[in-house]
Amino acid sequence: MKKMDKRAIYSIIGMAVFAILINSCGIPKIAMKEENTNVPTSYNGALDSTIVVDSTNTADLQWREFFKDTCLVALIDTALKNNMELNITLAEITAANSEIMRAKGEILPDLNLRVGAGIEKVGRHTSQGAADDMSEIADGKKTPEHLPDFGVGLESSWEIDIWRKLRNARDAAFSRYSSSIEAKNYMVTKLVSEIAHSYFELIALDNEMEIIQQNLEIQKNALEIVKLQKEAAKVTELAIRKFEAEVLKNRSRLFYVKQQIVETENRINFLVGRFPQPVIRNSSNFMDLVPDSISTGVPSQLLENRPDIRMAEYNLIASKLDVKVAKAKFFPSLRITLGVGYNAFNFKYFFNTPASLAYNILGDLIAPLLNRAAIKAEYISANARQLQAVYEYEKTILNAYTEVMNNLSKIDNLKQSYDLKSLQVEALNKSINVANTLFMSARADYMEVLLTQRDALEAKMELIEIKQQQLSAVVSMYRVLGGGWQ
Repeated sequence: MKKMDKRAIYSIIGMAVFAILINSCGIPKIAMKEENTNVPTSYNGALDSTIVVDSTNTADLQWREFFKDTCLVALIDTALKNNMELNITLAEITAANSEIMRAKGEILPDLNLRVGAGIEKVGRHTSQGAADDMSEIADGKKTPEHLPDFGVGLESSWEIDIWRKLRNARDAAFSRYSSSIEAKNYMVTKLVSEIAHSYFELIALDNEMEIIQQNLEIQKNALEIVKLQKEAAKVTELAIRKFEAEVLKNRSRLFYVKQQIVETENRINFLVGRFPQPVIRNSSNFMDLVPDSISTGVPSQLLENRPDIRMAEYNLIASKLDVKVAKAKFFPSLRITLGVGYNAFNFKYFFNTPASLAYNILGDLIAPLLNRAAIKAEYISANARQLQAVYEYEKTILNAYTEVMNNLSKIDNLKQSYDLKSLQVEALNKSINVANTLFMSARADYMEVLLTQRDALEAKMELIEIKQQQLSAVVSMYRVLGGGWQ
């Protein structure tokens, strides 16, 4: 190799090193933060006997195994096919996957076919015009004044990924694609949970309506007895009006519950993705349902089972890669372009090799030196988003643990409340018979009978509500542990 060639190569290398040093000195200092994934070793609050604390986790059960009601299973199965929000999320996954394809394409060289045709006239009093005027083409003729130009060839361009800028962008796109899948899984858990909540609310309303109708029959019978008592001058007109008012109040309450049933059915129909129609359900054994036992596992399992935590984790990984991509823009980029083809002013010379053969190869090393405000702003912004992703990830973990703790306490307290409310209902049912007997023997007035019936109705309604809350609490526990998306 000649000394001049060596000097040229050394000069190019020196300029490249100089550009890298200059650009590296101008990179802003940023505050990096590592995420904290530490969680408590156990749940301190598993007081209920239905809560099992070991490595076994109810979240590992598929929803078809967790829910035993065939009507509820059928509704969930239909919703997973037709729910609008879920289908929108699936479209977002497709869009995220296309970003991976685009990022992969950025790494590979591109290859284009170029076909062109044109005509050119240059001024005779220019250097090119004077040279054309003095030159001759292959057959001895003068160069024409209007010179055609025909060409066909292949052109390629390839940016060499020196600093992993393109590969990091590809990996970030893949992380966001994984995050979109977890977003879909998270939506599935919420959808399954919401349908189960609404289903148990619906059958609870059916039972409330049945209790009100039963109570209406009791009150109507009591009203007839009071009317007979009035005829016998044992009570006044006031007693009749009081009992009539109580009957009318409960008849009005019946229509309120009917409206709640309609709205709950339509909420389920919306989640299932269909127009309003009756919802098939099994309400007959509602009060006999026993909440399933729950195995909470250990808190560290939340990191694997909860889709929202994994979604935040993938977003965090992508944000860290974005910082690296933004940082790489401070350094020089190397792009190689080349082309090969045929070029002639006349078709009869078109494939005359090597006379009509044209080719070129060029390597560009481009480094930003001045006006780098946009690059700095992008780098600072990427780091800020990375910090946000760290805090969002830690917040999601904290929220998950808190939700489990809240549901542990809720399940325990609802069990205690249900047991006591059951005793109250049993006592009031007995008091109704006692009050009626005392009233018939004139040892109790009508208000005692009326209040006893009213208290019994309210207690039964509250018992149904607590039962519904118990079942919903178990569903919530299944969701917050990360179950329902499998």
